[in-house]
Amino acid sequence: MMQVDLHGGFGEKGRTSVALRSTGSHILLDVGIKVGASGREYYPAIERDIETIDALLLSHAHEDHVGALSWLLAKGYRGPIFMTEETRDEAPATLAHYADAAQLEQFPFPSGQVELFSPGDTLTIGDFTIRTGRSGHVVGGVWFAVENGQANVVYSADILPDSRVFVMDPLPPCDLLILDASYGADPVSGGARADAIATWVAEHPKGCLLPTPLFGRSLELLAVMPKRFAIHASMRQALAVQIAAAGALYPKAVERLKQQLAAAIDWNDGDPLPDCPLLADDGMGTAGPSATLIPLADASNYPVLLTGHLPASSPGDLLHRAGRADWIRMPTHPTLSGNMEIWRKCGEPQVLGHSCTPPMLDELKSHIPSLRADARTGQSLTLLEGKIV
Repeated sequence: MMQVDLHGGFGEKGRTSVALRSTGSHILLDVGIKVGASGREYYPAIERDIETIDALLLSHAHEDHVGALSWLLAKGYRGPIFMTEETRDEAPATLAHYADAAQLEQFPFPSGQVELFSPGDTLTIGDFTIRTGRSGHVVGGVWFAVENGQANVVYSADILPDSRVFVMDPLPPCDLLILDASYGADPVSGGARADAIATWVAEHPKGCLLPTPLFGRSLELLAVMPKRFAIHASMRQALAVQIAAAGALYPKAVERLKQQLAAAIDWNDGDPLPDCPLLADDGMGTAGPSATLIPLADASNYPVLLTGHLPASSPGDLLHRAGRADWIRMPTHPTLSGNMEIWRKCGEPQVLGHSCTPPMLDELKSHIPSLRADARTGQSLTLLEGKIV
């Protein structure tokens, strides 16, 4: 038997968090925040039993998977925190942008609790054996396959099976697949969207702004930039570190990205907006240089292209809804064909979709019939003899 507690990200986008319980073990997978929410809904719906959690495992350092770490520590968690080296290095910057300032001051990034592993390692925590693999989503990002001798659950976290940049390891067969459903049943491939972004950029030769997360999508966009483009100067070191993690990237992509970064023009705050594409983090305008650049670009009639998730009322969302910014998705999660292939290769198991709204889950269910589209944050499910009961 295995209990699955849905603490965040089910029937919603953000605050992704899942707990798995066995007879004598209790682990937590990710602890994110929900951008655009406030109060209690900003954090995972973990109301009790924090003291019984044996370990926290983090898939990667994006805010919707790690942003509530200081909150969890403030609630009393003192156990080990398993993550890759890259996640350890990136998480403090994410917390600086998205954690409550008072909580972060009292409970900063807990280096003493961190236990490192590498993608591909197998961990043993209590009753659980946990396999890991590269996610294809970001350098150092992983999925988790958890089994206790009675049930086998795969938590994909954020994955991308058809990236031109990042390598994703195949997910193993399982009884329950907790799948990255961020895009629902979107049928357009990542390659087609990347080509569309390159075309849009070419159509704006006098300059344009592309807000992007510092980690992950930034490399996908870097790969499709023309010969002459700019980056916010503060991004350069982080981009270089990601490109140096060659084991997470395709060899051809590494060479392309090295050449692109070497050619990129550094843009600094206070400089005139450049007459070429400009990449700046983050992707929503809620933090980082883009929080200043998006309103500056708007006031200057400087074209803006948004390429990812836009939480309601975020600066990027408001600009797009006002018709003053374009949007073309640069996929960093699976589209329909990718998720269907993953489901088949996992043995067509029962499925829960995370990071997805209810209407999009209903649409995805028409393609993946074993998807439980009614699963919601706050629910607990039980796997018994490989079936949800």
